[in-house]
Amino acid sequence: MNIPTSPRRREFLRSLVGSSLLMPGILSDLLGAVPSKPDPLAPKPAPGRARAKQVIFIFSNGGVSHMDTFDPKPALFAADGKITGIGGGLSNQQRVLLKPGWEFRPGGQCGTPVSDLFPHLRECMDDICLIRSMQGNDNEHYNATLGIHTGSFFFSRPSIGSWVSYGLGTMNSSLPSFVALAPQMPYAGTQIFNNDFLPAYHQGVRVVGGKEPIANLDRRSKTSGLQELELGLADVLNNRHLQSRGGDTGLDARIRTFETAYHMQTEANDAFDLNQENDATLDLYGLKRDESKGFGWQCLVARRLAERGVRFIELVDGSSSNNWDQHGDMAEHAIHAKGIDQPIAGLLRDLKARGMFDETLVVWTTEFGRTPGVDGEKGRGHHSACFSSWLAGGGAKGGIIHGETDELGATVARDKVHVHDFHATILHLLGIDHKKLPYRASGRDYRLTDVFGNVIHNLIA
Repeated sequence: MNIPTSPRRREFLRSLVGSSLLMPGILSDLLGAVPSKPDPLAPKPAPGRARAKQVIFIFSNGGVSHMDTFDPKPALFAADGKITGIGGGLSNQQRVLLKPGWEFRPGGQCGTPVSDLFPHLRECMDDICLIRSMQGNDNEHYNATLGIHTGSFFFSRPSIGSWVSYGLGTMNSSLPSFVALAPQMPYAGTQIFNNDFLPAYHQGVRVVGGKEPIANLDRRSKTSGLQELELGLADVLNNRHLQSRGGDTGLDARIRTFETAYHMQTEANDAFDLNQENDATLDLYGLKRDESKGFGWQCLVARRLAERGVRFIELVDGSSSNNWDQHGDMAEHAIHAKGIDQPIAGLLRDLKARGMFDETLVVWTTEFGRTPGVDGEKGRGHHSACFSSWLAGGGAKGGIIHGETDELGATVARDKVHVHDFHATILHLLGIDHKKLPYRASGRDYRLTDVFGNVIHNLIA
């Protein structure tokens, strides 16, 4: 059958479909002529022992102060207002020390101290593996955000979510393998969910919240069967075009996005329909019924996406203009903490109640910490020499503290966890050896951890 190419697609489809009862048969014949191809997002067995099947990665943008949240420093309380040299890559600058703005109290049965900024999370510390000895390579927001997401502080590389998608595929072909719940863009912008040189079907799909979380997701036609016929024919034409182009991965990825988008019209809309949740669950996240934005909304949607088999879900807290970067007044940390404290604690409790906690790794991190000394009027500066992050569920060892900073919170004193080690450990919990997940591009092999990284076994249950 010769298929004309000059008319526009819609005109051609309409003329071909018409009211013909033969159209399904015609499509069947056409599809039979196109060889089937393997699905690059088909689920892959984890090469090693997988503690977790999926990841919920929470990123607090701007640089959360470790000594005001998860790393108490009694000596810093006592030294408030004193002038001292502060190390940690700051050229031993002379700074006026600034005491933390909040008291610390023991949390859970393990007794891990957490500041009053996070009263809800403090109650969850028995389930949280707290890392107080994180370290990065750069004090600038863009570079540090790039590093915590891609392992590269200076060049664009695939996001960790794209690497996980590449390594394990998806558990639900009707939804993306990687979703970024990012109402606003943080520093480094779309690079936080970019696939870079990995095939394009591993790129994260951005969700913004509101009445239309994903743009143009509703069905174009309400006529039964019309969209299916149109997409079926489009698939035939697209795949013939793909064969003529030698299986170009970028083209293949675009074709597959049409297929995924079609399935998402049902699956994704269902995932975003929080009216299915009871009042007790909404209260757990601090949500009001019919609310479709805010961090509580992001956390509850993350659980619903995880329930439906999305492999990697990122939640972005803050934007490039409204975030945790408090140079002027550290008191503003309280505003940001209030926005995420109850929702994240609610997420952990909800995952446990639904039996999902053991197979879902929850990660919380920021791009770097903040200086013990004053920067600006009543704020703190950027500080990559040490900061705090944590893991929960998915095989992480709950109720422990790993690592230690010095008495002022300026440098790592014991058991450093570099960003590369952090990534290596996350992949390990998913059953992936970070050294054995390469991708060849531009004549060389790349991996998330580059040529670095060690699994921190003390973090693993």
